Amino acid sequence: MNVPGMVHSLPNRDAALKALYGDLAARNMFPFWAQSSDTTNDEIKQLMGTKRAIPYVWRCQEDIEPILHRAVELVTMEDSERRSVILVNPGLAPKRASVSTMYTAYRLNDANEIMPPHKHSPSAVRFGLKGKGNFTGVDGEDIVFGPGDMVLTPNDTWHNHGTVGDAQALNLSVLDFPLVETLNAVHFEHNYAEEENGVMVQKRQQTARFTSDYSQRIYGYGGLMPRFASSEKRGAGYSSPMFVYRWEMMRELLDRHKDWDGDPHDALTVEYIDPTSGQPVFKTITFFAQMLRPGERTLPVRQTASLLVAPFEGRGYSIVDGQRLDWKEFDTLAIPGGTWFEHVNGSDKEPVFLFVASDEPTLKKLDLYKKWGRTKQDAVVRLG
Repeated sequence: MNVPGMVHSLPNRDAALKALYGDLAARNMFPFWAQSSDTTNDEIKQLMGTKRAIPYVWRCQEDIEPILHRAVELVTMEDSERRSVILVNPGLAPKRASVSTMYTAYRLNDANEIMPPHKHSPSAVRFGLKGKGNFTGVDGEDIVFGPGDMVLTPNDTWHNHGTVGDAQALNLSVLDFPLVETLNAVHFEHNYAEEENGVMVQKRQQTARFTSDYSQRIYGYGGLMPRFASSEKRGAGYSSPMFVYRWEMMRELLDRHKDWDGDPHDALTVEYIDPTSGQPVFKTITFFAQMLRPGERTLPVRQTASLLVAPFEGRGYSIVDGQRLDWKEFDTLAIPGGTWFEHVNGSDKEPVFLFVASDEPTLKKLDLYKKWGRTKQDAVVRLG
């Protein structure tokens, strides 16, 4: 009979512990109990030692675009309905994730090619980079968009992508796919059909049910909501009903406030919101445009939210956990949650505009969102 407090005097204890750990592993279990620092099994370190995203920059001009141009020549729409490259964080590979909850993908559409409709549970946006003919049809609204425009393809809403016109077009997507995958809630559907004469007929493109400028005409006036608009639920009803946000309006708003003090940690930042509720466009992820005036440098910030930052105009660098990461337009920068970071505009003459995606809404709903900043005196203060 073992006497309490005498466990360390058991004969062959080391061999017995080794056998215990072996039995746990063989049965797909993990031991979680405190150990002294001189043992070979540091359970706390192992439990916290899972794969984590690292700060990283993907280069658009040098790496992404050349690969996409090769893919246009080699992969046709008969081969696949998609021609995108997903940015995989080296710290998370082989998981398809740019940070733990989101990924960015770049898509180059050839001239005059339209993919058939599909829908899925992950929410996504498309952000135009090059070309005026980017196309996304969303729930019966045919949207043609250009550089800086953001288009929603919400959870469980039929949509299709492509290019209108005789020129190629480049855009990037941000999806909450890794988050939805972690929750085991991913589903896709590809068999789009519409009712004709009482019969469901398969279609390769959605029939337009709204004018192509519907989102902007109905929802694009902040503080003003037309009550004569259709009361029909848009998509699955899980997102903003405004499906396109035009860069022209965002740029005008930022330029109008370029002489304001702004925020020392966030510079001039504007969030894309659901105009009917004032909430983020999706329940899981949100998006911002951030302006750094010439020579501007933000004070360091640390938050539990993860960010994907896509410089849209200008060039500069970020310091993330002490590492300098240079970037220019159309690159993507991963900033994992929990890292200190600051942004620097590398020009003393031209502004920088950043397109930013964040999983902040998910963390706020779970009461896990926190944000800290450093002052000019290097004191740490709570910001959120």
